[in-house]
Amino acid sequence: MDKLMEYEKIVPSMGMSLFYDEIYSSGLDRTARFPVDRYRLIAEQIAKEAENELISMKQPRMATRSEILSAHEPDYVDRFLAQNLREDEIRRIGLRPWKPEIVERTMRLVGGALDGLDLLAKGEKIAGNMAGGTHHAFRSEGSGYCIFNDLAVCANLALGREQASHILILDLDVHQGDGTAEIFKEENRVFTVSLHGQDNFPFRKKNSDLDLGFPKGTEDAEYLDGLKITLDRLEDLPVDLLFFQAGVDGLREDALGLLNLSREGLSQRNQMVFDWRRERDVPMLIFMGGGYAKPIESTVDAFTDLFIGAAREYQTCLSGPVS
Repeated sequence: MDKLMEYEKIVPSMGMSLFYDEIYSSGLDRTARFPVDRYRLIAEQIAKEAENELISMKQPRMATRSEILSAHEPDYVDRFLAQNLREDEIRRIGLRPWKPEIVERTMRLVGGALDGLDLLAKGEKIAGNMAGGTHHAFRSEGSGYCIFNDLAVCANLALGREQASHILILDLDVHQGDGTAEIFKEENRVFTVSLHGQDNFPFRKKNSDLDLGFPKGTEDAEYLDGLKITLDRLEDLPVDLLFFQAGVDGLREDALGLLNLSREGLSQRNQMVFDWRRERDVPMLIFMGGGYAKPIESTVDAFTDLFIGAAREYQTCLSGPVS
């Protein structure tokens, strides 16, 4: 909390809300095969670079059990909360060895997304969570570093409280959003889109409403052309709430990505999504998604670009373009 207060002093207290807690990093064991420090490093870099970009760093609340149950089976939820998952379930998720703090971390991770969703319900146009995008989690099991599916929880709660009638989940992580696609396969009010590496995890992909897979080594031009075609196909789709899963694991430096995208290409990707949102005046919630570059600094740079770019876009909602 002290660290968060430090960031709040450095980063202006008005502007786009971005939810972050130090437990996003400290809640994972440092020996896990996962870049546990990336959240802390991104927060520190935003604090250095975003002084004039109007980002308001806020601490997320913890999601409640009943909120998680909007997307997940009670048996799975309760066994996780009691730290009683089977070893094979834990292995499928990863993030091992688990610390007791992983429960609070997971509930705050989902809570940050829900806090952002609440702000959109109050009239904000853009908000973000500096974690999450846990799109590999299914109703009754986790997978691929994902325990609960925050995208699905937010979508179901938004539908349930009539915050939205048509939700677009635009998943631009390099890994297909298989859990999200499966959860909403029979829900016509949620349209799932995934642009991903066709040769990458998950190797048994589910069917999103719209999928576009890219071959290994895809570079900026081909990727951005594919995104443009996809966004054009969504031109007439009814949407009143946009969830942007903005993973940066398509970077050429990424250890798990297999694509060959540049930092500049990802910034162009983000801006294309922001422009699409602005043309429709649709509220947008940003979920962070994956990023596993070696060195991790490339991931940190790309995510910092994402959130600063979103903050600039937020400013255009208030006062016109930033000079």
